[in-house]
Amino acid sequence: MIALLARLNVAEGKESEFETVMLGLAEQVRANEPGNQLYTLVKDDDGYAVMELYSDEDALAAHGSSDHFKAAGAKFAGLMAGPPDIKRFEVVG
Repeated sequence: MIALLARLNVAEGKESEFETVMLGLAEQVRANEPGNQLYTLVKDDDGYAVMELYSDEDALAAHGSSDHFKAAGAKFAGLMAGPPDIKRFEVVG
């Protein structure tokens, strides 16, 4: 299994709009990607992150090439203050 932690740098004042887009994307991921085990938005004092879990490389590739992922990417254009910081992990147990 493959785990990702994506820290997201949201533009100031765009948090509500970002949450709407991201929560819509999360719903689509969970409904349409059988190889996705977890896709959830979390928040702390430093901002937002998405916790992701995929069954294998094919599932991760399917996520990145999905229509809903591409459509959400276009919606994020004016909402982000910088690129995401994505960390990849291999699940041990």
